[in-house]
Amino acid sequence: MTFARFSVAVFALFGVLAASDAIAHHGWGSYDTSKAFTITAPVKALEWANPHAHLMLEHEGVVWEAILAPLSRIQARGITPEMLKPGTPVSVYGYPSTRTPNEMRAERVTVAGLTVELR
Repeated sequence: MTFARFSVAVFALFGVLAASDAIAHHGWGSYDTSKAFTITAPVKALEWANPHAHLMLEHEGVVWEAILAPLSRIQARGITPEMLKPGTPVSVYGYPSTRTPNEMRAERVTVAGLTVELR
């Protein structure tokens, strides 16, 4: 393989990898802001990992995944993972996904008397 072909192959591989990262991190445009709603329920599960925390809540017999803000923002505003342990009552206000059933973008979380705006 010549150096030129090798360079093209490496460049193409990096392009594919960069595109897959962009697809994996969805934009907020895929949520319907005209259909805001609130789920008030105990936490079923929490995934505390970057780039966003994920909170699982049961609403009307369906488990919803609430996508929260980045961890640094959540923590800077006073929410810790210990506050969102399974069984803890929370209220999450947000928008449903237009792509993924039972997924919402959380705009506001209320837990233990603390209400936090996530954006």
